[in-house]
Amino acid sequence: MPQLARDATELTVFQRTPIWVVPKPDLPIPAVVRRLFRRAPVTQRIARAVNTSILELIMVVGVLKFRQAHRVNALAALASRAHLRMQVRDRRTREKLTPDYDFGCKRPTFSNDYWRSFDRTNVHLETDGLARIEPGGIVTRTGRTIAADTLVLATGYDLWDTNFPAFEIVGRDDRELGAWWRENRFQAYEGITVPRFPNLLSLNSPYAYSGLSYFTTIEAQMKHLERLFTEMRRRGADVFEVEESANTAFLDDATARLEDSVFYAGDCATSRSYYFNQHGEATLLRPNSTLRTHRAATSFPLDDYRYESRPRRSDPARSDSIDAVPR
Repeated sequence: MPQLARDATELTVFQRTPIWVVPKPDLPIPAVVRRLFRRAPVTQRIARAVNTSILELIMVVGVLKFRQAHRVNALAALASRAHLRMQVRDRRTREKLTPDYDFGCKRPTFSNDYWRSFDRTNVHLETDGLARIEPGGIVTRTGRTIAADTLVLATGYDLWDTNFPAFEIVGRDDRELGAWWRENRFQAYEGITVPRFPNLLSLNSPYAYSGLSYFTTIEAQMKHLERLFTEMRRRGADVFEVEESANTAFLDDATARLEDSVFYAGDCATSRSYYFNQHGEATLLRPNSTLRTHRAATSFPLDDYRYESRPRRSDPARSDSIDAVPR
């Protein structure tokens, strides 16, 4: 939107739900620091650890440990409000841009120029909502027509109805993954594997995201895969499947931990957040610290999985093994 505001003669932003925005630390790295990073690579890890710790404190503790650390959550909201006040002069515009739900219910964002763009004379904030689109423009719910020659659609994710998963996956006993999730509960052991889906690794799964960063998420998942594949090689197996009991225990633990989160202990009623699925559960984020998630990835019980060897076509005696490749 800030780039469009600089290029367009007139820009109308249709806002369905306001979002929390916090400043984005985006300063150039001094040459002396770059030289230090190059000569002593360990300093890069230290810098990343500090950055991750700050993000974890604000985003994870304040969101996932809301009941115990609601003051951290309130501090993040206060910082966002101060950011808004510094960037938008008009009081009525600020009121429209201020969320009425707790910080973290809906995905917040980092930006130094999103809110500032609303101070431009060519940018208009519209909160009436869309009734329909006509050849001459957009008709709001109050009956006003706003002329438009270009529509930019940025309406968010259709996450739980379409993209979990994005295509049909059928496992043992003809269980179709998407239908099973929607008819029951969204679940995945350690955010990676699902019972009755042998040899299926789904990295973009319920409870997958840790630390609100894909970097920490994928690193933990790779540790999990390394431990799993190492055990498979040790056993001479080429088929794995997570046990129902292990998956249930993980789901019960995650559900219990989420009771302390802002999603359940806070006020998220008006957030219209894609964190919540059609069952009313917030099953996207792993309700753990990054450290705990990485520790689990390297220490989960190996017997949480069942290991078997795929039958060879010339060995009918092994025909009782499970199908290793879901169709």
